[in-house]
Amino acid sequence: MTAIRVGVFGAGGKMGSVVCQAVAGDPDLELVAAVDPHHAGLEVSRVAGVEGCEVMVSGDPEVFIEAGVEVAIEFTHLDSARANLSWLAENSIHAVVGTTGFSPEDLDVVRAQFTTSNCLIAPNFAIGAILLMRFAEQAAPYFETAEIIELHHETKRDAPSGTAVATAERMAAASSDWAPDPTTTTVYEGARGGEGPGGIRLHSIRMSGMVAH
Repeated sequence: MTAIRVGVFGAGGKMGSVVCQAVAGDPDLELVAAVDPHHAGLEVSRVAGVEGCEVMVSGDPEVFIEAGVEVAIEFTHLDSARANLSWLAENSIHAVVGTTGFSPEDLDVVRAQFTTSNCLIAPNFAIGAILLMRFAEQAAPYFETAEIIELHHETKRDAPSGTAVATAERMAAASSDWAPDPTTTTVYEGARGGEGPGGIRLHSIRMSGMVAH
């Protein structure tokens, strides 16, 4: 079986470097290209800690075409992701996306763009998180009230997290019988968090040193 040729957007980032390591360590995948304007000109081995990898990081996605990339993994920030996905769609390259913060309108645009290749946007790649979302969905019909609190480090830009949003959407789809918020007075605006699908409240904590959970 021929290994799938993979390119990574955001190769020098916190998550992008982990993705590079995972791809390089999988015998069914081959890391053939990496894009990150902040680390252009450096080897992936130096940027992402992939020992023995001689792939050079580029600032131009055209390197994906030159390297024959079949699947691109996108782990950057929302604004960059929008542009990167548009480029991938135009060039018929499949996309796997870990970037979060997409609005329903963004997703409609992506669906319209990807006509000759596929795009998977996953709010979380961890098995534990997938199970959490499924369990919350199954439990939703048995509760009258529910709120979601998610915690992340201080550098996470979007709130609430993609995992929190996906969890709320699945819970709201599983049950529409939620009790109304009893709060009538708040001292500070936003004290009750943001109102998500089905009226489920979402609270996002951002603190230095916090591990995502």
